[in-house]
Amino acid sequence: MSSPAPAPGSARKPPRPQAVLTVVETFWLSPHLVRVVAGGPGFADLQECDATDMYAKLLFARPDLGLVPPYDLAALKQELPAEDRPVKRTYTIRWLDRDAQRLAIDFVVHGDAGIAGPWAAAAKPGDPLVLMGPSGKWSPDPHAAWHLFVGDDSALPAIAAGIEALPPTAVGHAYLEVDSPAEIISLDAPAGLDLHWLLRNGLPAGTTTLLADAVSTGPWPEGRVDAFVHGERGAMKALRDVLFTERGLPRSQVSLSGYWAYGREEDTFQAEKREPIGQILED
Repeated sequence: MSSPAPAPGSARKPPRPQAVLTVVETFWLSPHLVRVVAGGPGFADLQECDATDMYAKLLFARPDLGLVPPYDLAALKQELPAEDRPVKRTYTIRWLDRDAQRLAIDFVVHGDAGIAGPWAAAAKPGDPLVLMGPSGKWSPDPHAAWHLFVGDDSALPAIAAGIEALPPTAVGHAYLEVDSPAEIISLDAPAGLDLHWLLRNGLPAGTTTLLADAVSTGPWPEGRVDAFVHGERGAMKALRDVLFTERGLPRSQVSLSGYWAYGREEDTFQAEKREPIGQILED
């Protein structure tokens, strides 16, 4: 079925390029975190991005429909009902090696919940991985006196990439919320960056005040801080108040955003970003 012609005087945006990669290997970093490494000729279709917090839009199609990537999303919107179209999920690129033409993405897996997690848990070499991007804005401030990283399981890949991008002389604090000691992973952190692992001990992710409490009461070194703070939306709103109201930081020193929201499916969470409930910072 052909797509309808655009209205006179209007111009349809060109579709974002899709890179079709092939899964090379997968391995578990912890009981709920699996890494998928992918590469192949489609690597050349990736966008250039120099940011440390690189992320991409992944496209997942129902296997039983037999859709072949790259997907013509405009045509499929006309031909298929919403529940049958490929779905988009945003994920951090843990590392990207253009010389080796490979990248890695870490997925949080909680059983059969969601789309991306179960896919990653079952992924095997040869499976396609379709993505658009990468994009990104943040990299560590080389002029900062110290660095602050704050986030939950969902932000751990981005925080890990940020920590590994620091020079060996960097100092600071990282507050990392996970469920249990089994979820603590090894990070290549400078000796002067203190890692604080905060454990939920069985409480659902997105229901605690661990991160805001730790930052509010924890050590606060002198000098200009560069803060990277990401995770569940409600926790980020609490941290917004700690960082901007209690600590008096300017916006320019803080990268702050919600990666997900407790009790919300991904599509609902993304739609709410345009509503008051979904806005963490005023534009």
